[in-house]
Amino acid sequence: MNRWRTNTGCLAASLCAALLAGCIQAVPQELVDAIETIDRDLIALRAPEIAADDYARFVRQWVPLKARVQSEDDLIRWPWEANHLEADLRRLHEEGGQAVARLSDRRTLQRQAVESKLARVEERLQMMASHVEAIEGRIVLGGKPVQTDLLMKQARTFFDQQDYNRSLLAAEQADQALIAQAAVLSRELGRYADEERIARWQAQAKQTIEWSRHQHSTAIVVSKADRVLTLYKNGRPVLTHPVRLGFNGMREKQYSGDGATPEGRYRVTAKRGQGQTQFYRALVLDYPNAEDRRRFEQAKKAGRIPSAKGIGGQIEIHGNENELMAQTLGCVMLDNAHMAALFERVEPGTPVTIVGALTGQNSVAYALAQLTHREEDT
Repeated sequence: MNRWRTNTGCLAASLCAALLAGCIQAVPQELVDAIETIDRDLIALRAPEIAADDYARFVRQWVPLKARVQSEDDLIRWPWEANHLEADLRRLHEEGGQAVARLSDRRTLQRQAVESKLARVEERLQMMASHVEAIEGRIVLGGKPVQTDLLMKQARTFFDQQDYNRSLLAAEQADQALIAQAAVLSRELGRYADEERIARWQAQAKQTIEWSRHQHSTAIVVSKADRVLTLYKNGRPVLTHPVRLGFNGMREKQYSGDGATPEGRYRVTAKRGQGQTQFYRALVLDYPNAEDRRRFEQAKKAGRIPSAKGIGGQIEIHGNENELMAQTLGCVMLDNAHMAALFERVEPGTPVTIVGALTGQNSVAYALAQLTHREEDT
């Protein structure tokens, strides 16, 4: 009898063990872990920011399902029992995975688009810097190029942080700043591309050269755009030297201290050798002449010149004594060797014509055309 009871107990235990072995945990842990991973992936892809509706829908499903998982953590079920919780989790897993795939593709496209934008604006920035340097337009633009450069550095930083929206915004601001700078240069230096103005400059230079030919004498023509001084004798060029202008030399001179090199027809009034000038040697010009004074008074009456400003003077063609004087304030500067050769050939009374440009194919007009062309392409 006892043996039968013992056998019966063993049989019952074995049966229970077999039945328990066939039981299944209410929710597979790997499924829960997979959905947790999807949640982290969505956050890493900035779904709360760039796909708020999709992420909100995922969260609305995941939060209550997660609570159900926790409440049924200790439950087990028979294989033949329906498991609605697992079905709901698998559906959410599929939907979440699709959302991750869509956002991944979207982020990839966004990254490529922003990277392309950054490359275009950086190319434009380099081009702007190159042209500004070539036409000495730094003073015209003031601190704008520095601000634009900072914007592009910010755009790159945001891009490296995968914050593509802010990166794109900074790049677009930099792009608009470059367009504005091109407009400033066109407004301030547009006369270098103006056919009527160039025709007047050509006429002035031609008259000066003709005077040299008729008078069998010397004459000087300076082209600001080309930054070249040419000495004529009997109407023929005998010397051609590169020059430097005032720190704001490409602009039209308006008043004292503006750093601009004047444009017009002048004459050498005096020669100053060593000991008579702060420079190596100098040819003093009769600036301001009557035409300069007329323009100055008109501009002042029109309010284009501050009332406290004067017309200025002491415009010279001079050499360079030392590095501290390497940047002239509005004059025309030559290297000392070139200044020595010019000084020996020129006497007081020599006409000097300073023009913006002698052809429409000058460096400033070319730079402005390139900047305008890129602006239209943007």
